Amino acid sequence: MPLADIAVLVLAMLVMASIVWTTLQVGISPMPSSVLARRAMLAAAAGSPRGTIVDLGSGWGSLAIRCARAWPQRTVIGYELSFVPWLVSMLAKQLLRLHNLELRRADFLQADLGGAAVLLCYLFPRGMHDLAHKLRGEGLHPRVISNTFALPSFEPDEVLHLPDLYRSRIYVYRT
Repeated sequence: MPLADIAVLVLAMLVMASIVWTTLQVGISPMPSSVLARRAMLAAAAGSPRGTIVDLGSGWGSLAIRCARAWPQRTVIGYELSFVPWLVSMLAKQLLRLHNLELRRADFLQADLGGAAVLLCYLFPRGMHDLAHKLRGEGLHPRVISNTFALPSFEPDEVLHLPDLYRSRIYVYRT
């Protein structure tokens, strides 16, 4: 087997191992929002208060990048723990020259989200529970827009039903 083929194989294995490792640590793998979900979330964020938009678990950057392009006058911050998706989104940010986009390889639960006007998320039940605890514990009141999963113990102001196979929901909270 040629050395180049071995190098590609080793690189692919390292990429997969990195994603699997973070998935085991966090409890979920990086999963991009569907096109319909991204459009609905962007529409819900369009009428949001001025200020920073934060994508919690920004993954491959698909939603954070679209936000940064849609609102170049606003700061957009994406938090992602998984190295490979974070790296891919960093490369995309550089290629697209999105100066209003910050991508942080950090746990949003440990971050100061006090300056956020909007929180976007496509998490999972435990992640939503942890986010609800953080919002209440720190007295935070941003608009929260969540793909698929509800924010426990918060009443959504709006629930959008997507016309997809799963009848996915987008929850909009004005906490």
